[in-house]
Amino acid sequence: MNFVLALTVGVLFGVSTYFLLKRSVVKLLLGVLMLSYGTELLIFMMGDLSERNMPILELGEEPFADPIPQALILTAIVIGFGFTAFTLMLAYRFYFDLRTEDLDQMVEETEVHG
Repeated sequence: MNFVLALTVGVLFGVSTYFLLKRSVVKLLLGVLMLSYGTELLIFMMGDLSERNMPILELGEEPFADPIPQALILTAIVIGFGFTAFTLMLAYRFYFDLRTEDLDQMVEETEVHG
């Protein structure tokens, strides 16, 4: 199970790096999304998923679940959603003003209109 999740994290990081190196705003946004998904899955894996090591701590008399991995993942999801919404609106505004989604053409247009 851990090997499959580790392989999935590696594939997500590889695909996100490939998309981040492209010159399209849409592919850049997809790369950032996949990078955040890979990071969330990596944090999830750090919570130790084996059956013999349940994420339950026994301090004192009552056992309780360790909330750190779940809290980190929830925080990463919320931050990723906010960043995605901001980036999507920024890309829409650039496309509305410049009529292109290519980053090189955006730089040329902003230098001309500048």
